[in-house]
This record gives sequence, C-alpha cells and structure tokens, in this order.
Amino acid sequence: MSNKIWLAPAKVNHFLHITGQRQDGYHELQTVFQFLNYSDELYFHVLKHNEILHNNPIVGLQPEDDLVVRAARLLQQYTQCSLGAQINITKRLPMGGGLGGGSSDAATTLVALNTLWKLNLDNDTLAQLGVQLGADVPIFVHGVAAWAEGVGDQLTAIELDEPWFIIVIPSINISTAEVFSNPDLQRNCLPITMDDFFMGKGSNVCESIVSQLYPEVAETMQWLNQFSPARMTGTGSCVFATLPTKRKAEQILLKLPKKLTGFIAQGKNISPLYSNG
Repeated sequence: MSNKIWLAPAKVNHFLHITGQRQDGYHELQTVFQFLNYSDELYFHVLKHNEILHNNPIVGLQPEDDLVVRAARLLQQYTQCSLGAQINITKRLPMGGGLGGGSSDAATTLVALNTLWKLNLDNDTLAQLGVQLGADVPIFVHGVAAWAEGVGDQLTAIELDEPWFIIVIPSINISTAEVFSNPDLQRNCLPITMDDFFMGKGSNVCESIVSQLYPEVAETMQWLNQFSPARMTGTGSCVFATLPTKRKAEQILLKLPKKLTGFIAQGKNISPLYSNG
C-alpha cells in the first residue's frame, strides 16, 4: 500500500435553492460549495492485473454499489487501462450527512488513479466521468470553491472568506433521494445572483422538509442557534454555524450534548486534495 495519503475533504453548501425540475427528473439547483479541512483519507496500491480491491468496504453495501469501486472501474473502462488497485479508506465523514463524503471519495479515487495509472486525463475529463457517479463529484474533482447551477455541474469559481465552522452530526443517515422526491419540497425558487448571495440572500430549501421528517435535525439546529445562526448542509443531516475564530468554535464544541457528535474545521477555497491541508 502506497504511503501517500490522498485526502477526500468534506464540503458545505452555503445555501441550496431548487429553481426547477427537468423532464429527466433531475432538479435544477443554485448553490455555493466550499471545502473543509476535514477529510477521509485514501490509500492506493497499484496492481499489475485489473482487479479493484476495496479493503474496508462499507458494511451492507455491495462492491458494485460502492462509489469508490465504481469510480475505479469507470476509469478503467474509459481508458482501457489494464492495471488495478487495492484501496484503503480511513472514514471520518458520516454517511448521509450532507458533507459529500461518498462523492468526495469517488472524486479522489478518479484523481489518484489517473496519476498512479499514468493516464494523463485532464480534470475536465475526470469531472465528466464523475458526473456519471453523482452530481457532486465534479466539484470535488475541480477542487475550487464554486457557485453551482444546473444539476450542480455548471461551476463558477468563487472567492469566499475562509472562516471556522462547527459542524454538528445528528446520529441519523438521511437519504438524498427521499428528500428530493418529497412532494412538499419547494422547487420553484426564483434564481438569485452571486451578488445577491454576497448580500446575504439564500437559504436551504431542504431544511424545512428534513426538520419535519427528522426531529433530531430540528433539535440540533435549535441547540446550535443559541451560539450562531445554524444552517443545514445539502440534504442533511449535518448542521453547521460560522464562527469568527477557532477558539470560539472549540468552546462551543465542548458544550455539545452527549447524544451529538461534531467537529470544527476551516473553510477552504482550494480543496485539501490539492493543497494537502
């Protein structure tokens, strides 16, 4: 197994609007992605044969459904590569948390194996492959904080402050598909501009649905709101707040109720996959 650590960072959505739904069922979105310096860690060992071995797969998930395995096989098929890989992951990002863990792992797999297999594909090509795995994969491949539209695939680099966040994790796993298929979900938000966002406009339209379906999320938001305005990232379940200093974030983390877990992290405009920190 290679000694090199390939990071697969978390992301937060600063807001999430749905402006429409396409005929193929996909939702048209507006959102802003920013990375966190808090990551899963991936290790790869190149194999001379084309087998893809995942040494610590997710319990209950078939290998063919695992995004990391699917990413590796997709890259093999696209390039006709005869090499394989043995993959280890140290998981830190929760499943169903809205932090993009699965998509980030898939993107890091594409980027790492492109390098290790010496395929020389550019990031635009890797991102086009990645969108077959999930709408969030391209943002992790490109690795730059972005204003996103379309199904999340039309990306414009955006320069954000890099504050400290506290991220609180209710002990529940939320299905994105369940949230997006909910009949009460608002799907007709009026588009806003980047200037609107910088003036404070934008909310997460999934928050009300998730709070109704999962009282634990509503309770977590209520707790965090005592200290700083709480927001949900993506379709949840994780809730975050922006703090002026690392010390302030650490102080709040110490007060976390026992039934919750959480961490602090700094927002990053360049993905730790590329900056390594």
